[in-house]
Amino acid sequence: MNTLLLTRTEVQELLNPIELFPELIEAFRSYSLNRNIAAQRARSSLKLDNTSAIVLFPGLIEHVPAFTIKNHAKFPEETPAIKGVIHLHDIETGALLSIMDSTYITAVRTGLSGAIGTHLLAKKNAEKIAIIGAGVQGKRQLLSLCYLRNFSEVFIYDTIKMNATKMMNEIRAEFHADFYICETLDEAVSDADIIITATWSREPFLFPHMVKEGVHITTLGPDEPNKAEVSAELIKQASFYCDDRELAVKMGAIGGVGLDANFIQAEIGEVIDNETLGRINNDQITIYGSVGLAFQDLAGAWQVYRKAKELNIGKKIDFLT
Repeated sequence: MNTLLLTRTEVQELLNPIELFPELIEAFRSYSLNRNIAAQRARSSLKLDNTSAIVLFPGLIEHVPAFTIKNHAKFPEETPAIKGVIHLHDIETGALLSIMDSTYITAVRTGLSGAIGTHLLAKKNAEKIAIIGAGVQGKRQLLSLCYLRNFSEVFIYDTIKMNATKMMNEIRAEFHADFYICETLDEAVSDADIIITATWSREPFLFPHMVKEGVHITTLGPDEPNKAEVSAELIKQASFYCDDRELAVKMGAIGGVGLDANFIQAEIGEVIDNETLGRINNDQITIYGSVGLAFQDLAGAWQVYRKAKELNIGKKIDFLT
């Protein structure tokens, strides 16, 4: 049995973000309504501060004849900060179909998944967006949202101003919008209709007095215990949505500020199935906290694998010889 090995460059050539949107939307709906095997995230701290090893499994989608196991090394001071591989297995036999670099798939699927939640929950007429954290994911969130919405103004804030400027220069040509590099967090968020936070923060930095009525916030940083971006006070005043209730409490934005599942309005898959569970009016504050789920990796990996087979891309190796 040959296993297909795919490098980061090959994955980037093969993955089509736009084609992933409908696959992820249906997978979110199915996960919330029909799952009988919950997503798992196993994590261990490593020797250096704020570094960790993480395994996400099993990646399952009902009609896909495969599953994934992903292992990641998180090193915030390195570039890229997240490195790892995805193992793609046959669902019937367990055969290892492919091993592929996970960095690009993770960035893209997280960007698209965040954009899905943001688009569903933000006001229809939202025009001003703030990006807090000008790293890979801040950039991917904005690029993913541009498939779904237009913006008139984009505010970028990062504790390292050079990062914000770099992000703006890399993507502003994709938008018909005015870009602003903000000197302070308050300047970035005070008039925003949508706020995207994608940081490594372990302390909340968004509080009720900082945002306006009707704002939508997508918080992506809290994906392991003891990380937080949005304060408990702000979550209590808002309608909070997540990708997985249990994980939101165990290692997401809810648990990160000491709250429990009673503060969760719905999973985003439930909103996809029934939009009446989402935003009710334009004064409502909504928050989407996404931990990241293994089926998102499968959606991307399966697309890449099929295209690689069709185009005869990658290196084959038999691990069983």
